[in-house]
Amino acid sequence: MKISLVTVQMTSAPSVEKNLRWLGEQLNQFNKTLPTLVVLPECFACFGGNENAQLTVAEEFGQGAIQHFIANQAKKKGVWILAGSMPLKSKQNNKILAASLLFSPDGSCVAHYNKMHLFDVEVADSTRHYHESATTEAGEQIVVVDTELGRIGLSICYDLRFAELYRAMQAQGADIICVPSAFTQLTGAAHWQPLVQARAIENQVFMVAANQTGQHENGRQTYGHSMVVDPWGEILHCQKMATGLAESTVELNRLNEIRAKMPNLKHRKLF
Repeated sequence: MKISLVTVQMTSAPSVEKNLRWLGEQLNQFNKTLPTLVVLPECFACFGGNENAQLTVAEEFGQGAIQHFIANQAKKKGVWILAGSMPLKSKQNNKILAASLLFSPDGSCVAHYNKMHLFDVEVADSTRHYHESATTEAGEQIVVVDTELGRIGLSICYDLRFAELYRAMQAQGADIICVPSAFTQLTGAAHWQPLVQARAIENQVFMVAANQTGQHENGRQTYGHSMVVDPWGEILHCQKMATGLAESTVELNRLNEIRAKMPNLKHRKLF
């Protein structure tokens, strides 16, 4: 079975309206010819503002302008859309959930993943100190969902550094794993490509990695290079720094071929 895997690379602004308008224009230019998964980057609807920007635009799950827009686009275009990550309201009033929501071609939300690993690090860039846990509540549940495209696993950005999460998704039968991201320019240049390829190779899955790119309104710089990588580690497309959509057509049978010839998933030992 052939399917289309699409990454959307954005330089998102703090304005939800501006980001959704741009996204709508891009999707209007896309013509579906195969069953399709479109993956948006982390914080696609609001990025590059102050620390409270995400809290300001956070929605209740199942309600709100951002979710309504994505649901309508999925139905209008007849595609699966992973709404990268977007802020949902948390039970903790001063925090959000960084959520990835998967919408089916009928416009319904069929899966909901909350980012598990939060970006509390020091980076030698213009931002320097990142403390995501100050405003975000960590998720606790691994999510892999059945679709017509295969079993899709959900992750977000910093999760990419934690191989055990991807191994757990593979153990649940993942065929495709999505990683919407906002990797910084510095960490992306050092680690983005090898991490995406490693997760694809060791778990024998298609990786769909959509990233933010360029310089944002608050001065933060993101790496771009959104890519699709096949289970052999081959990069099927890479967007470098430009914004927009990129598409790869893949044959799902390649999963079975690689897993049969290199059955490392059967050979692994757990300690």
